[in-house]
Amino acid sequence: MSLLRTAARASVATRVIGSTHRRQQQRWAAQDTAAAAPAAAAAPPEPVAPPAPAPAGGSTSVLDQLAQLGQLRDAGVLTETEFEAQKQRVLSGA
Repeated sequence: MSLLRTAARASVATRVIGSTHRRQQQRWAAQDTAAAAPAAAAAPPEPVAPPAPAPAGGSTSVLDQLAQLGQLRDAGVLTETEFEAQKQRVLSGA
């Protein structure tokens, strides 16, 4: 009988630990959500990236424009996709 009793205790302990773990995870997730909500509401909206400036009378070289685009990408103003699109525009001369 002791083997059955041990198996039953192990089963109950496993269930208790699992339910306790799930409750803790739910509480922590709720706390994270509650903490993130005011921070997200207080944070200013992310600025929209301005288009890359067009060359004024050919005074800005292609390398300068690509350098400016790289700086905007590195600063987080442009996403990688936006950077690639602007780079293609500069390289095509549009």
